[in-house]
Amino acid sequence: MGSGEVPDLAALTRVVARQRAELDRLQDLAATSAVLERAKGAVMARLGCSPDTAQEELQERARSARHTLLEECWITLGSLAPPTAPQPPPPADTALPGTPPPATDELGPAALSRLAQALVRVGTPQDLARCLLDRLSADVGADAVMIYARLSGGGLELIGHAGVDDAVARQWSRVPPLAGVAALDALATGSPRWLEDLEADRKRYLLIGDPPEQWRSRAWLPVVTGESAEVALGVLRRREEIFTPPVREHLLAVARLSTGPLRMFGLRREPTVDAAANAVQTVFDRLPVSAVLLTPVATGPSGVVEDFRIDAATAGTSDAFGRSGRELVGLRFLECWPGVANEPLWQGCLRALADDEPYESEPFARQRLVCGVGELSTYSARAARLGDGLVVSWVLHDPSDRQEQRLAEVQRLGRLGWATWRLTTGEGNWSSQVFALLDRDPADGPVPLNGMPRLALPEDVPALARAIGELVRDGLPCDVPFRIAARDGIRHLRAVAETVADAEGHPVEVHGFVQDVTAQRSAELALVASERAMLTQHGVLQAERTMAARLQDALLPLPKQPTRLAGLRVDIAYLPAQSGLNVGGDWFSAIELPDGDALFVVGDVAGHGMDAVASMALLRFTAKGMIITGSSLTGALVRLNALLLHSRDPHGTATMALARYHPGERRIVWAQAGHLPPLLVREGEARYLERPHGMLLGASETPRYEEAECRLAPGDRLLLYTDGLVERPTERIDRGLERLARAAALPGPDGPAPLERLLSTLLEPEGRDDVCVLDIRVPDDESQGPSAFARSAPL
Repeated sequence: MGSGEVPDLAALTRVVARQRAELDRLQDLAATSAVLERAKGAVMARLGCSPDTAQEELQERARSARHTLLEECWITLGSLAPPTAPQPPPPADTALPGTPPPATDELGPAALSRLAQALVRVGTPQDLARCLLDRLSADVGADAVMIYARLSGGGLELIGHAGVDDAVARQWSRVPPLAGVAALDALATGSPRWLEDLEADRKRYLLIGDPPEQWRSRAWLPVVTGESAEVALGVLRRREEIFTPPVREHLLAVARLSTGPLRMFGLRREPTVDAAANAVQTVFDRLPVSAVLLTPVATGPSGVVEDFRIDAATAGTSDAFGRSGRELVGLRFLECWPGVANEPLWQGCLRALADDEPYESEPFARQRLVCGVGELSTYSARAARLGDGLVVSWVLHDPSDRQEQRLAEVQRLGRLGWATWRLTTGEGNWSSQVFALLDRDPADGPVPLNGMPRLALPEDVPALARAIGELVRDGLPCDVPFRIAARDGIRHLRAVAETVADAEGHPVEVHGFVQDVTAQRSAELALVASERAMLTQHGVLQAERTMAARLQDALLPLPKQPTRLAGLRVDIAYLPAQSGLNVGGDWFSAIELPDGDALFVVGDVAGHGMDAVASMALLRFTAKGMIITGSSLTGALVRLNALLLHSRDPHGTATMALARYHPGERRIVWAQAGHLPPLLVREGEARYLERPHGMLLGASETPRYEEAECRLAPGDRLLLYTDGLVERPTERIDRGLERLARAAALPGPDGPAPLERLLSTLLEPEGRDDVCVLDIRVPDDESQGPSAFARSAPL
């Protein structure tokens, strides 16, 4: 390529890709060669043969077992433990990892060969966990892998994990030697544990997870890395299903393959105590305090401290499990005191290690064993850096110190302090809290008893002086409130005191306390002011309700008995939301028009009170006037909508249903504006009339309204009502409509149930809205005279 030519980027990319692939191949080859050479060395050491013979032996073993050469190398490296007494072969479902299971078609040699090839790049237990999850997620549906190593104390340490949240890994990083841990059970018995029934497993084992339902099936496999199984391999799945025989055989083979890598990079062990450490422990043995020497244990490239190792412990130090002194050496700090992770002491240790500044804790309570019995004691802790580690010590508080501390806490929480005065010398003694309450500098000393009134506001001086005088002169106890002017404002205080007399009955000493009652007094004053405001507001509301009730009674008179209009029997009911106060927005109108027709209207104005009454009056009288002067039902609704839009409350809305009855044809024409449909009851069956189009009044400047008609027959019953009859706060309105239809259709002894009984059946005594009902009936006998009905004025 000449100097002026543009480089071919695609060609360069291909070259780089080939070089990277070749580099990966060479790295894999080198890693594979290293595994092969180690395995040959193991065979040479056992058989005393040459390198060529050792390789031939490995190849022959691989052919006999139908393994790849790399698999056989890993198996050989994993079986370097000294030979043990021969044992009978276990059953297939509990076979040890050292027994090669037969491969299946799905999870056979190919899957194990891929895993063996991937293991050559594994260098740590954490790498091993990730590698296993990569393979097992596709092979057996694994969602997480955990690798635990047995500790010398019998517990478990998490040395590798994948697919597990960091919080869960930290929580389960150490497992004490407890019963009911599946991983420990697998190591103790040398047999795998297959957990396939979550409900049954949770009764038998302590399940790992937050929550345990996170993994609904899991397997724990022992891995033999020495004379016995020292590592437990956990395979966890989110779905709950059994491990089929092929899956079990594959997992056992995977555990067997994992033995080699675990032996190659070694397991994490507790550090041994060398001579220097033993000398330090000897010094700690002679210390009369509770203390431990800690070395930080960091993980990851960031070096975050996850725990501390105990390198020395005094004889008086005991952990949460009863271990003490040298028994704690080599264990982890959080393993011995798990609760510390959520206490200030843990953060104090980290700060002391990072800042080189000692940390001293506040006193805290903790259980300790005294003669085998738990006792709640108070401690203080101190953490100080020593070289690269920490010395943490605990001080047990004396009972008298604890009582003094508790007294100080009581004074602080109760906003009070104690005080004494010797009457013979005039000397006083105050607690520190009294100085704070009286806003006085402790350097100035206590105020004499007879000087206490001078601290109060002028208007409180006489009462305080009189109470102190009666206390000193007559020995009468005192309990007197007073106020002082402090730097943060006026404080309300309370002084309580009594005298201590000598053998002759003369007062010689005064004991008492001072308490800050500012918050209580402020609350009392605020309560009094609130009560006064409530009384005032109640009077205003009562007056408004009374006025609204009188106005509504005048505008909306209720008839005492059913009326007759255009040959129809009309019964009317109006029930306000608040019993005895007719101040709602529901209304009705029932009049006979000049041409002999009848007009029926029910409406509901949003809200209650004076505004609702005013809107009701406006709509009621305007609607009647428009129909009387010749407007159609829809025309009246259009004009009423415009009137409401331009009323005093431009945001007010209302619903309305208008019906005009033509007696000659027994035909009723009706229209509605966002209102519920009338209910027609005929021959024991109830149905709602189909609603014509109509929009809520006050909702739009361009509404559209339509009319509908229905012919009535003798014995028919038509109900016009407001939503308070069918609405309940806890249910849909559809259920209320169904309830009304059932109740109205239910016949009584003398025909349909009267309106009063219908209302008592439907309405709840509390929590309902206003209710307005027009009960319109077509008499069976049209010749029935007016004696049965009252001829009323227009309503």
